[in-house]
Amino acid sequence: MEDKLKKILLKAKMMGFSDVQLANLLGMSENEVRELRKKYGITPTYKMVDTCAAEFEAKTPYYYSAYEKITYKEQDESNPSPNKKVIILGSGPIRIGQGVEFDYSTVHAIFALKEMGIEAIIINNNPETVSTDYDTSDKLYFEPITFEDVMNIVEKERENGELLGVMVQFGGQTAINLAMKLHKAGVKILGTSPESIDLAEDREQFSKLLKKLGIPQAEGGTAFTEEEAIKIAEKIGYPVLVRPSYVLGGRAMQIVYNTEELKDYMREAVRVSPEHPVLIDKFLEDAIEVDVDAVCDGEDVFIGAIMEHIEEAGVHSGDSACVIPPQTLPKEIIDTIIDYTTKLARALKIVGLINIQYAVKDGKVYILEANPRASRTVPYVSKSIGIPLAKIATKVIMGQKLKDLGYVGIAKPKYVSVKEAVFPFQKLPGVDPVLGPEMKSTGEAIGIDADFGRAYYKSQLSANMELPMSGTVFISVKDRDKRHIGEIAKKFHELGFEIFATKGTAEVIRKEGIPVREVKKISESTNDNILTLIQQGKIDLIINTSSGDAAKTDGYYIRRAAVEFNIPYITTIQGARAAIKAIEAVKDGLLGVYSLNEMEEN
Repeated sequence: MEDKLKKILLKAKMMGFSDVQLANLLGMSENEVRELRKKYGITPTYKMVDTCAAEFEAKTPYYYSAYEKITYKEQDESNPSPNKKVIILGSGPIRIGQGVEFDYSTVHAIFALKEMGIEAIIINNNPETVSTDYDTSDKLYFEPITFEDVMNIVEKERENGELLGVMVQFGGQTAINLAMKLHKAGVKILGTSPESIDLAEDREQFSKLLKKLGIPQAEGGTAFTEEEAIKIAEKIGYPVLVRPSYVLGGRAMQIVYNTEELKDYMREAVRVSPEHPVLIDKFLEDAIEVDVDAVCDGEDVFIGAIMEHIEEAGVHSGDSACVIPPQTLPKEIIDTIIDYTTKLARALKIVGLINIQYAVKDGKVYILEANPRASRTVPYVSKSIGIPLAKIATKVIMGQKLKDLGYVGIAKPKYVSVKEAVFPFQKLPGVDPVLGPEMKSTGEAIGIDADFGRAYYKSQLSANMELPMSGTVFISVKDRDKRHIGEIAKKFHELGFEIFATKGTAEVIRKEGIPVREVKKISESTNDNILTLIQQGKIDLIINTSSGDAAKTDGYYIRRAAVEFNIPYITTIQGARAAIKAIEAVKDGLLGVYSLNEMEEN
């Protein structure tokens, strides 16, 4: 019987079945399948990628695994070195919510390890990243970021030399999710402990810690059923932000304004993922969202940057433009954010990087979430302040102290830096380019200059959204935004723009004494409407905010036309204000040109 099971397991592994799949088929746990494989000697062999096309012998330290007949074990080409070594987990395939930004941190971790004379081993299976270039790390395993594959490599590298441990905090959520499982399997997790990672990820325990520290948090709860969700929402009050647990990039996150919307959301969420709860939080309307990236050595904290989002809370942090240093936050708010960040990093016993997201409303700072890992903003912050955060974090993880490295307190940037998201809407026909809680961006660009206006203009230019200096601006906004539109229309009028607007928005603008040309909605006319003007090239800039209705409304068709006719468009009031500052600044003077050598450390 054992011989038969051994043959079945070997054949299944040679066919590509994972331990998880076999566990499901055999009614066993993943660990039981793993131990059974090892008992029968069914372990992977590692082959070197032939980068020389067999013309001459390849010597690149670039490996992939294969399950072969046990008699072929001597053909394993991965020979672990006798050196001290560290394994770094990459972020896996690039996708919305987790992309090349994490690769930047991974590469800088490699650089830091090499400076310390430690062999850097990468596990990643994305050929489009710098970390998987064959000459970046000392050794590369082109493997999936799964427990099975990581453990196989850990056991392989333990055959010779000293494996100091595994770094999980540079590979985004995919890597950090493996921390506790690897820890329980006897793997040393370098940096922030798995227990601390778990504390930050566990909603209930994290809330208890915040209460103990005196750090405010928006009210919320978790629900498995529609009834539980309604009870929580009615207790904390609408609007609420709802999202599934264990997702990347804010996937399926939504702002809900009433019970009917919540019922619709819960029916779909429970159908898609009945085993995981839905997270429900009080949505802080008109709040300013703030991101912080910091490094902690368990005692001291170095804050790389406090990033003020241009768009209000509710737009996913990966899609929102943000600025370093903050432009509208008073000193007492900044001091509070510094205090909360320092307290929380120490309480979580962070060793390495931490990202914290805050919301500022009515002069009060609320914490939204804390991520005990590298964030997608680490490259942006590092470029903006001229200090390589991931490199410093790696040295801290390996035992060095921030005081000895010369980094304590908060970095002082020389310039104003604006990060803007880059979107794929040109290549995705039919997708609404409106911003919301669910991440849609696939890249980012930075604008750096002496003031906010010029930096913001550069960021838009880099993101293929060149703002016009004159011409026509079309404005149509949802009812909740109409209270802000008078000031925006006035500014555009003063800048010399001719203003077009649909009826409801035009009425608000006229009350402010500003000349406006009223145009018909798409639904009001088949040929003499705003869409016709866009198609005729008579509109130079579009400001259009959405009511959140998923239906194909006028706003949807206007935004899609903007994308298809390559017209700059803005979908938030805050974005409109930032655009005005940018146009004013560029009209007043030339853009600055600076060398990155002035800003960066090696």
